Amino acid sequence: MDGQAGKSFVNPDKLKQEILSKVEEYYRLVHQGSSSFVAGTTKIGYAGRVYDEREMINLVDAALEFWLTYGRFSKEFEKKFCDFLGVRFCNLVNSGSSANLLAFMSLTSDDLGDRKVQRGDEVITVAAGFPTTVAPIVQYGAVPVFVDVDLQTLNVDVTMLELARSTKTKAVVLAHTLGNPFNVDAVQQFCRTHGIWLIEDNCDALGSSYRGRYTGTFGDIATSSFYPPHHITMGEGGAVYTSDKDLARIIESMRDWGRDCWCPSGKDNTCGKRFEHQLGELPFGYDHKYTYSHFGYNLKASDLQAAVGCAQLDKLKLFCDLRKRNYCLLREGLQPVEDRFVFVEPTPGSDPAWFGFLMIIRKDAGFSRKEIVDYLESRLIQTRMLFAGNIIKHPCFDAMRKEQRGYRVVGELVNTNRLMEEAFWVGVYPGMTNETAEFVVDEITRFCGGARSRD
Repeated sequence: MDGQAGKSFVNPDKLKQEILSKVEEYYRLVHQGSSSFVAGTTKIGYAGRVYDEREMINLVDAALEFWLTYGRFSKEFEKKFCDFLGVRFCNLVNSGSSANLLAFMSLTSDDLGDRKVQRGDEVITVAAGFPTTVAPIVQYGAVPVFVDVDLQTLNVDVTMLELARSTKTKAVVLAHTLGNPFNVDAVQQFCRTHGIWLIEDNCDALGSSYRGRYTGTFGDIATSSFYPPHHITMGEGGAVYTSDKDLARIIESMRDWGRDCWCPSGKDNTCGKRFEHQLGELPFGYDHKYTYSHFGYNLKASDLQAAVGCAQLDKLKLFCDLRKRNYCLLREGLQPVEDRFVFVEPTPGSDPAWFGFLMIIRKDAGFSRKEIVDYLESRLIQTRMLFAGNIIKHPCFDAMRKEQRGYRVVGELVNTNRLMEEAFWVGVYPGMTNETAEFVVDEITRFCGGARSRD
């Protein structure tokens, strides 16, 4: 007897839609926020995930397909990301740190000839930032050259660039600090004049613009992070992007094990010449799919991550608008205590999609950073320092600092050290409301000893 006899046919597409419908229902029952803010009881994060049923539906959709590695959602994300920014090539990776590693390592490729970065070459950057902007330079054996920053914008002091340059300078690697674009005109002009590579660490600035153009589109290569605090999230994830075809080819190779083949995952012989090459000292006909033109890695994101990212990318413009609104609420609300803090100003010509709201305590404020941070944390308002503050003061630099090798400092890093000692920031992420922003303003004002005037 046929084992299928008596069984009704189940349409898999219909079943899938039923599952996804249940996912939406589950989101609304479990994840959709309905609790109200309670001052002093509800924690106000410096950042966090903001999502709805679409992210969960996409995630389950990708799980049901069970391709798992780079697939249709990854391709969709890369295309949508390029379309949003106006760049030609995007490679999705597993984190923003991997994106920075991949961006820098691509500049060490032999394919770049005399312009390749070699061990001992110098790379101009700042010490007031995140460690993974600097780590790939150090780990490769190039020499980071640290210059100071401008306290008003938190970004590189462009007057120091010429002083930092030497015959060994091959690249500039800079982040747009807390979403505030650096002086792109000055940095671009410096790099073009001297034939120097520019990598934009755009991890905290996705959606920020400079003279009407998105950050991440000015450098030879740019990077983004999709860790939960950032402008969009995949949980983990990042991207490396460029409009240079040759760099894009190197980046893709190094992301995908360093292989020479460009076949997408799961595909064979796209070029029709898989067994028709003679490369390196390999025998003629050696499988092109297993031929390596670079020392690379497997840095791809999964398709499940990309599925979440596709839904997030649709919300990016809204998220950026909310960050700008929240920044303005804090800036305007804290104007009465401006005598206690130095506030960050947007770089002239820029429109930042802020990552955070930073305050530098004035010398005569009457309190220390520790005192105000302890107070805010006790009121369940999360705070953060400006990442490493000064990276060369950290234990990872102990050996180099002791032996005075492996890096250079131009000037005294006076502003960098001040940020390390006196700066902190609070969140402006899209999950904040007018009510939570007002509570942050009130608590900072209360700590400063004044009552904020109300209309």
